[in-house]
Amino acid sequence: MKKIISIALIATVSFCMNAQINLGKMTKAASSGVAALSFSNADAQKVAKEGVEWMDNNNEVASENDPYTIRLNRLFGKHKNEDGLPLNYKVYLVTDINAFACADGSVRVFSSLMDIMTDDELLAIIGHEIGHVKNEDSKDAVKNAYMKAAAMEAASASSNTVQVLNDSQLGELANNLLDAKHSKKQESEADDYSYDFMKKHNYNVVGAYTAFKKLALLGGGEKATSYQRMMSSHPDSEKRAQIIKSRAEKDGVWNDPGEVKLPTERITE
Repeated sequence: MKKIISIALIATVSFCMNAQINLGKMTKAASSGVAALSFSNADAQKVAKEGVEWMDNNNEVASENDPYTIRLNRLFGKHKNEDGLPLNYKVYLVTDINAFACADGSVRVFSSLMDIMTDDELLAIIGHEIGHVKNEDSKDAVKNAYMKAAAMEAASASSNTVQVLNDSQLGELANNLLDAKHSKKQESEADDYSYDFMKKHNYNVVGAYTAFKKLALLGGGEKATSYQRMMSSHPDSEKRAQIIKSRAEKDGVWNDPGEVKLPTERITE
C-alpha cells in the first residue's frame, strides 16, 4: 500500500498505507468573487459524489473479499441509511490514519486507522464523520473545495451555476476535500453527534473516549508532522476524551478502560 500524495508531490492529509491517492495538479486560487456562488445541498451532493468517484477510481480500494471490507461491513452494514442519510462506504488501503464522510453520504475509512482502532472506536469515529454531514459542515467544505478547483472568476460565480469539472480539476477537488478543515465548534458538535450515535445504537460510548486518547498519543513520534497538520483546527484530543468521559459518567454508562495505548500489532480484522 502507498501513501496519499498529490501528483505535485504535496502531502495532503495525515494517513495512508500503500495505495496512492493521486490528488491532481494544483490550480490557481479561486477569486474572491466566488463567494457569490449559490450552492445548494443538491449541488454539494453532486460535486462530492464526483470527487469521491474520482478518488475511488484513482486509488486502491479494498475488494469485497478483503478482510478490511469484511470488518467494515460487519461493523457498519446496518447503517446504510443513518438518520435519514443514505450511506455508502469503502476502505482505502493506505498508510495514512484517517476517515472522512462527504455530503453525498460517501464514507471512506483508511486501512491504517482500522489497524489501530477497536470496533467501538471505529464506530465512534465514523459517527463523528456522519455528524459533519448531518450538521452540513461537509456542504461548506465541498463548496470551498469546488471553488478552489474550478478557479472561478467573479462573472461565473454570479451565474449561480455549478460547472462541470475536468479530470485535472476533479483531482484538485479531491485534494481540497481531503485537506478540508472544520472549525473547533463544528468538531465539538460532531463529537456530540458521535456520542449520541453510539448511545442511540447501544454501542459502548467509552469507545469514543479511547479513540480520542489514541489520537492524542498520535501527536508524537514520526507521524507528528502530518497528524498535527490535520488536527490543527480540532479541539485538543485529550480534552475531547475528558468531555466524553464526563457525559458517560453523567449518563451512568462510564466503565474505566484503564490506560489507553496504541497497539503494537495490527488489530485483527
